[in-house]
Amino acid sequence: MTSVRAERDRSGEDARATAPEEGYRRALSARQIQMMAIGGAIGTGLFYGAGAGIAAVGPSLVACYAVAGTVVFFIMRALGELLTYRPTSGSFADYAREFCGPFAGFVTGWSYWAAWVAACMAEVTAAGHYIAYWWPAVPVWATAATALIVLLIANLVSVKVFGELEFWFATVKVVAIVAMIVIGVGVLTFGFSSLGQTASVRHLWADGGFAPRGGWQSMVALQGVVFAYLGIELVGLTAGEAENPRKTLRRAINTLPVRIAIFYVGALIVLMSVLSWTEYSPGVSPFVQVFAGVGIPGAAAVMNFVVLTAALSACNAGIYSAGRMIRGLALNGQAPRAARTLSGRRLPVPALVVSIVVMGIGVAINFLSPDKAFVYITSVGACAGLWTWIMILTAHLRYRSKVRAGLLPAVDFRLPGAPFTNWLAIASLVFVLVLMATSDDTRLGLYVWTVWFTALVIGYQAARRHAPQDRSTP
Repeated sequence: MTSVRAERDRSGEDARATAPEEGYRRALSARQIQMMAIGGAIGTGLFYGAGAGIAAVGPSLVACYAVAGTVVFFIMRALGELLTYRPTSGSFADYAREFCGPFAGFVTGWSYWAAWVAACMAEVTAAGHYIAYWWPAVPVWATAATALIVLLIANLVSVKVFGELEFWFATVKVVAIVAMIVIGVGVLTFGFSSLGQTASVRHLWADGGFAPRGGWQSMVALQGVVFAYLGIELVGLTAGEAENPRKTLRRAINTLPVRIAIFYVGALIVLMSVLSWTEYSPGVSPFVQVFAGVGIPGAAAVMNFVVLTAALSACNAGIYSAGRMIRGLALNGQAPRAARTLSGRRLPVPALVVSIVVMGIGVAINFLSPDKAFVYITSVGACAGLWTWIMILTAHLRYRSKVRAGLLPAVDFRLPGAPFTNWLAIASLVFVLVLMATSDDTRLGLYVWTVWFTALVIGYQAARRHAPQDRSTP
C-alpha cells in the first residue's frame, strides 16, 4: 500500500511538472467556445467537397459521415476526459508526453503544428481565389497575403478578438447550412420551386441503390470523410484560455453528436433528397445547385462568401493553434526557448510570428509549384491528424490504466465503453491508413509522413541535447 501511495505521489508530481502555470489569460467565453466547437466541424470540404463525394459514392456518403462521426465522438470524449483530469493548452501533445513519453509528445506537437501550417497555406490561398470572384483584377497572392496579415493582427491583439472572429465565422457557416436544410425541407414538404416536381426522399435508394458504386468504393471514400473532420479537436487547445474550461469544454464535446447529425448527416440527406445524387458533380458546390434551383438570386455569390468565411475561419484557427502548440513545446524544452515568451497581453507573440512566417513561405511555394512542392507539404497534415487522434486514444488508455491502479484520480466525465471504444476507434483509424496505402492519390501522404517522421527523430535527439534545465514560465 505504501509503495502504491508513493507511486501515486510521484505520478502527481510528474503531471504537475508537465503542466506549469502557462500564464495565458482566460478570456474565451462559453459563447465563443461553443460556436468554435460548432465551426470546427464545418469546413470548405462540406460546402464544396461534398459534390465530389456525392458523385463518387452516392447516398452511402451519409453512412460514411455517420460512421466517421461516431469515431470522432469517441476521440473527443477521450480528449474530454483527459481535459477534465488536467486542463492544459498543450492538450493532446501534453497528454502524449505524460502518458506515452517525451518523444510521443515531441512528434505530436510538431506534427500538429505542421498540420495547421499546411492547412493555413491551403486555406489562405483558397481565400485569395474566392476574393478574386469579386475582384478578378487583384492578384491572388496579394489578397492571400493581406488575409494572412489581417488574421495575424487579430491574433496579436487579444485572444478575445480571435474568439470573436471565430464566433462570427462559425455563425455564417451555421446559418448557411440551416438555411439550406430549411429550404430543402420546404421543397420536400410543399413542393415549391422547380425542384419540388422531382424532390423526394426516394432519391436516397431509388437511383441505383443506397451504394450505387458498391460497398468497397464507399469504404474508400471513408478516408476523405475522416479528413473532413480533422480540426475538430482544436477546441481542446483552448483549455488554457477558456473561462471555466472543465464545464465549457464538457458541454462543447457533449453536443458533438447533435452537430454531426445536423450539419453533416442532415445536410447530406436533404441535399440528396432535393436532387438525385446523379445530378451533383465534382467542382460544383451542391449548396449552389440547391440555392440556384429554388431561385435564390446570386446563389453562387452567396456561397462564395460562405466558403470564403470557412477558409478564413480555418486559417484563423490554424494561426491560434500553431502558436499555442509551439509555445507548449518550448515550455518542455522541445522548441526554441524564445518561443516561451508571452506579451503583455499574455499572447505567445514569438510563436505566432514564427508560424505565420512559415505559412507565408508556404503560400509562396504554392504559387510557384502548386502541383509538386505544395502537395508534399499538405500530405504531412493528413497523416499528422491521424497520428494526433491515435495519440489521444492511446494517452487515454494509459490514463485509465493508471486510474485503475490507483495512481491517478478518476473524473466524472468518462469515455463511454472504454477501453473497447478506444480500440474500436484506433482500429478504424488504422483502417483509414490502409485505405490510403491502396490509393495512388493518397499513398504519397504516407511516403511524405515517413520522411517527416525521420526528420522528427533527428530533431528530437538535437532537442534533448539542448533542452533547458528549468521550465519556468516568463
